Amino acid sequence: MLKFAVPTVILLLLVAGIVFMSLSGYETATASQFFNLRGVDVRGIERTPKEDIVRVINSTVEKSGVWNADLADAKIKIEKFPFVKSASVSRALPAGITVNIVERVPVAIVKLSSGNYLVDGEGTVLVPVKGNEEKFPFLLKGWDESKTEKAGPDNIARLKVYKRMVDEAKQFEVASHIKEFSLANPREPIALVEDSGKFISVSLARDNLGKSLKTAIDALSGKGAKIKSVDAGGVHPIIQYLDF
Repeated sequence: MLKFAVPTVILLLLVAGIVFMSLSGYETATASQFFNLRGVDVRGIERTPKEDIVRVINSTVEKSGVWNADLADAKIKIEKFPFVKSASVSRALPAGITVNIVERVPVAIVKLSSGNYLVDGEGTVLVPVKGNEEKFPFLLKGWDESKTEKAGPDNIARLKVYKRMVDEAKQFEVASHIKEFSLANPREPIALVEDSGKFISVSLARDNLGKSLKTAIDALSGKGAKIKSVDAGGVHPIIQYLDF
């Protein structure tokens, strides 16, 4: 019995040695300079700086090489950038990494307690506004900044009304008159318009935003210094004058 046990032990040791050498060779090969990062291909970005994504990839791959890189960790880090909705990170062997980005698309500028911010169509607050955002001619005011279950759906409803206001304001050529569009109550839209160097509050018809605003602007044209507010929610605008 003993004479069979000894060869078996030797055989097991040989197998273990072969496995160990194979693993060592594998680790040595995959960590070799052959897999050092030499290129990062970033696709799908418009607002996210490419250099920020490349920096994440470099830090992920620097020690491990492309073959052993923790791509899942790189994905998590990249998806923390404000405009990145989702990211996929893949190897382009032997020495490349490909990053495909789906970005969040801003649809409005909202006025918050801490300043003006870009938001996307899902109501996600992105970044503070820096520079000129000509795509959005006026601010959306009345955003619900609370964390309640009601706040999210209500804010999305505000964005839909805001989008309609932008489209109709352009259609009736009154967008340049609007300073802010308030939807504190989405059922009672109010535009803050400028005339004669003054800002006037205009209550709008919910179903005819652009038309009611055009009617109000025509009614107060050149009289802004004397007018406090305009109610354009009915058939004819009702003007409230300032008391002097």
